[in-house]
Amino acid sequence: MLKKRELQDAPVLYDLMKHPEVFPYVRHKAYSTDEFYFLTKQTIEAEENGELISRTIIDEYNQPIGTINLFDIQDNKGFLATWIGQPYFGQGYNKLAKDAFFDELFFSENMEAIFIKIRKTNTRSLKAILKLPFVSLGNVLYPQVYENINSVSTDEPIYELFVITKEQYEIHRNLEINEDEAVV
Repeated sequence: MLKKRELQDAPVLYDLMKHPEVFPYVRHKAYSTDEFYFLTKQTIEAEENGELISRTIIDEYNQPIGTINLFDIQDNKGFLATWIGQPYFGQGYNKLAKDAFFDELFFSENMEAIFIKIRKTNTRSLKAILKLPFVSLGNVLYPQVYENINSVSTDEPIYELFVITKEQYEIHRNLEINEDEAVV
């Protein structure tokens, strides 16, 4: 479901990223394959320096279909950014990728919280985030972070802030495990 970012996946990922239903919501935009190679190389180097964590989302045939990343890591907290290519919308890959990534972040990388900022106009992502039972509205819990992500806005905030804490995630995962054991 996830693998470390590799330069060899850049052409496929670039083709998926440039789709008009994906491109507006990608954090680091590239306008050519060469630029996407360069951004991928920078991402790999930034991960080696501990600045971010980035994975390629793959399908059941090990083909790259999107990316999932934790950016701006400070104090064991960071911002999630993920995108999946349009042909793979609605097929469950988003949930599988997030589950695997959250497990890695909380249990291997010892992150304390994952922030997710979503444009108020991005209805697809807002609907997706609300499906996660362990997510909280960060606007109230982390008002300083909420103000920071909306500091460029003149009148109205343009982002909603959501947060997943390690504690919330652990409780949810334990409930899932207990439910699975009860079924057996």
